[in-house]
Amino acid sequence: MKKRIFFHSFVILALTGLTTLSYCQHPKSRAGNPVFSGWYADPEGVIFDDQYWIYPTYSAPFDQQVFLDAFSSPDLVSWTKHSRIIDTTVVGWLKSAMWAPAIIRKDGKYFLFFAGNNIENNDYGGIGVAVADRPEGPFRDYLGKPLIGEFHNGAKPIDQFVFLDKDGIYYMYYGYRRCNVARLNAGFTGFEPLPSGELFRDITPAGYHEGPFMFVRNGKYYFMWSECCWGGPEYSVAYAISDNPFGPFQRIGKILQQDPDIATGAGHHSVIFEPKSGKYYIVYHRRPLTETEPNHRVTCIDEMFFDENGYILPVKITHEGVEENKLK
Repeated sequence: MKKRIFFHSFVILALTGLTTLSYCQHPKSRAGNPVFSGWYADPEGVIFDDQYWIYPTYSAPFDQQVFLDAFSSPDLVSWTKHSRIIDTTVVGWLKSAMWAPAIIRKDGKYFLFFAGNNIENNDYGGIGVAVADRPEGPFRDYLGKPLIGEFHNGAKPIDQFVFLDKDGIYYMYYGYRRCNVARLNAGFTGFEPLPSGELFRDITPAGYHEGPFMFVRNGKYYFMWSECCWGGPEYSVAYAISDNPFGPFQRIGKILQQDPDIATGAGHHSVIFEPKSGKYYIVYHRRPLTETEPNHRVTCIDEMFFDENGYILPVKITHEGVEENKLK
């Protein structure tokens, strides 16, 4: 009788051990794409302290893009929505739309840059700035007018990205059809001359359409942009590499584009570097295969890799998304 009890106990313990082992070896949870529900595009991804943040466009007809939401996560998997961090009612010069946000923290304040109105239709508008004490807002209009409200070098003032260089200088890259770089002044109220003496320098690479982005890796400046029309399936991301933030930027090739088995219109991206793991994430929007409406875009994240020479490998867009990566 004792032998039977011992045998049964051994079997139970063995099975329990196997179950525990199987549980411990279970793959990390994944975010899935899209990472949150709703029609959202042009995502700006960033890390503030112990949270990942995404600031996207509310993807709707132009006259309905009258507010911005934000999303935060401790691990890239679980996302919290922060509704209406700003809307057009607090920006006196806006009357039709705000979109393509970009954000940066400076001196304990959060500066949110956005495109507003459509100056191609003779609207008063351009690139605006809002400010808040917290990343979730509420944001308030910073200048009472656009920071850039006219064309320079043929660049329509939209799709701005603010880049902090290693020497502490803040640069803005922006533009539709053409791309300019400009040096922001200390108060983010205007611009200072570049080393060339220009306020706005045209750095447009071949194939450029909109959505510029910049990051530095191993001392090299990676300049990225979107190509083709945002409403079409061929929307995509290409890049160049330079030794400095002004170029010249010679196009290397596409690294993000549609996959006929996954989604179309993959573009207007940003990049998050997570220093603890050393991982790079590309945050972008795309259009589900079931959708033909241009504004039906969703926000996704996939991992971005480099080869031994520092070139970006083509990104595989997925339904599964990225693995959990906690910041603390």
